[in-house]
Amino acid sequence: MNHNPFYDPTLKKRHRFNRIFRFFALGSLILSLFFLFIFLFDMVSKGLPAYKQTYLLLDVEYTEQSLDDGRMAIDRDYRAVVSRAWFRDFSVEFAKKPELMNTKAKVWVLANAEVDQYVKGSKHRLKDREIALVDRLKKEGRVEKRLNLIFFLTGDSKIPENSGFYSAIVGSILTMLVCMAVAFPLGVMTAIYLEEFGKDGKISTLIEVNINNLNAVPSILFGLLGLAIFINLFGLPRSTPLVGGLTLALMTLPVIIVSSRAALRSVPDSIRQAGYGLGLTKIQVVRDHVLPLAFPGMMTGSIIGLAQAIGETAPLIIVGMIAFIPDAPSGVMDAATVMPAQIFTWAGMPERAYIERTAAGILVLLTVLISLNTLAIYLRKKFEVKW
Repeated sequence: MNHNPFYDPTLKKRHRFNRIFRFFALGSLILSLFFLFIFLFDMVSKGLPAYKQTYLLLDVEYTEQSLDDGRMAIDRDYRAVVSRAWFRDFSVEFAKKPELMNTKAKVWVLANAEVDQYVKGSKHRLKDREIALVDRLKKEGRVEKRLNLIFFLTGDSKIPENSGFYSAIVGSILTMLVCMAVAFPLGVMTAIYLEEFGKDGKISTLIEVNINNLNAVPSILFGLLGLAIFINLFGLPRSTPLVGGLTLALMTLPVIIVSSRAALRSVPDSIRQAGYGLGLTKIQVVRDHVLPLAFPGMMTGSIIGLAQAIGETAPLIIVGMIAFIPDAPSGVMDAATVMPAQIFTWAGMPERAYIERTAAGILVLLTVLISLNTLAIYLRKKFEVKW
């Protein structure tokens, strides 16, 4: 028995509990990093092959028959390994070069998805005769994997090897522009009013409680709200960046308001008191002194809100932004889709080539999200004022 008056009999127990707690905390961190590594490895291994596309060097005949039917431009034996998209677009390309009429030339043509999968060593559904044909072309040096510009320069397609992510990227950009054009000024002004001008009372308390509760509302409910208000009530066109951006603005507003209020609270009251001591009005103090100091924090919160919104799918599905969109929208009133919705669509396709494109689209979306979060951290570090 220890007779030391300063001895704590619970000390060993507390130290043991501390070691157990540290063990579980470290284990949770390691487990999280392990699953993150598996996710990134799986996406990179599946997505990187999609950035390459297989082309075949074949003899192409430019005749009247091939102008009417693109399949006639290729020898019968090779038609099964050429993409339907190339046959479909042949007459358009032919029309650009009328001087090629009644000539024959070797041209790099787009291979179909099954040939592309075979060349990349993935599962495919080629027949033995087609495999032998592709192998012969490979031995002759007439098979080549090139940078898949189709993925970055075209929209969606029912032909796997001709499907691209460009229209979804443009749709996401237009949707985010609408979202931030509405959510940022409204969120900042609301935060300024609640923090600087609003009086403490039941109404202010009710507003604050509802703003905080909106952060916990499932995103799909914002989609239903956007459908009811912007489409059914105001009659705005469905599947457009305007409706999608307004819907995401409703979802992003609470994040911007909360972060903006936190940024305003971080400004010391001595700044305000000094302004009042110089005879400035409250509006002048807030506009010329408080707001410039709080603005970097507001920008950081807004960028994080934008990063959250750009990855949303559920509310945009409700307002119709999951439609088949082969062409990129030219404005906020044109039909469009967004990156998460395009990924969701490809994930449900049966062809294996869409698995590659799904992973490739996820990599593009992850790059955008990481870039936005990095920008938010950079702005916070660069403009942060420590008191």
